[in-house]
Amino acid sequence: MPPRNGSRSLASSARLLRRPSPAQNTRIAATSLNKSFSTSTTRASPPPTSQPTDAAFTTVSPDEVSHFNALASSWWDPQGPSRILHLMNPLRHDFIRSCRASVLDDPPPPSTGLKYLDVGCGGGIFAESAARLPSTASVTAIDPSPEVLSVAKAHARRDPALAEKLSYANTSIEQLPLPQTPQETFDVVSVFEVIEHVSYPAEFLDRCTPFVKPGGWLVLSTIARTWTSWLTTNIMAEDVLRIVPRGTHDWRKYINEEEMRRHFLQKRTGWAEPRCMGVIYIPGFGWKEVSGSEKFGNYFFAVRRVAES
Repeated sequence: MPPRNGSRSLASSARLLRRPSPAQNTRIAATSLNKSFSTSTTRASPPPTSQPTDAAFTTVSPDEVSHFNALASSWWDPQGPSRILHLMNPLRHDFIRSCRASVLDDPPPPSTGLKYLDVGCGGGIFAESAARLPSTASVTAIDPSPEVLSVAKAHARRDPALAEKLSYANTSIEQLPLPQTPQETFDVVSVFEVIEHVSYPAEFLDRCTPFVKPGGWLVLSTIARTWTSWLTTNIMAEDVLRIVPRGTHDWRKYINEEEMRRHFLQKRTGWAEPRCMGVIYIPGFGWKEVSGSEKFGNYFFAVRRVAES
């Protein structure tokens, strides 16, 4: 795959035969970056009171932090490098609503007073919009990129109404204090466009899961690792159309929907009711839900923590 230093040019797109093919990279991904998804043993998700065995362990990639710090100043420009994230945001809320509406519990879960934890919040596009919902009690948003989080905080200060519901923290999920009581957990833990940028995806998810309250949802979005996604995200989006900054995507880090499903339902216990929604970006029209597209491109995925009986 191309280097992640953003040095590619349009001319490099004509030299695809010199790059490792997606078929070759599938084998690489299966044995390296996504090894933890394919080889991890079955175990329960870490309980809320568990502590990491290595306090220095982190899933944060310094290269990724550097890349997104460089984009910080343009995060809230709806026509800038983060434009497709702005356009995707309404679908994030649609997906969360559909997940919560699918619950048939008796009595049903509360529809107000919801608590969100937004992991890898970036400039705060989703965090701000979630805090503005009347059903939201609070949003805690975290990100390891200091420059990006400074932009998020500055933008939030423009709306004093957000002060009571939205709080930011410059931290990774590994450094966020684990909840000690059920009251400290969250109804929704969101991980949007993040997991394809971390170093150890399975371990990263294991750090996120203790924050989900029983009956709550872990909701994420990412990209399937296929020929199609390689062409659309690395070649078309970055090299040709330039709607995404070069170096944003590393195709080897993409995770297929069936890998995600297997991780939660076979490799871990305590999770149920997986839901998935495939989406496609259409230039000039934005993001559209397309059934089945999760098999070859962008998708939302959610899983519910089994409620305690």
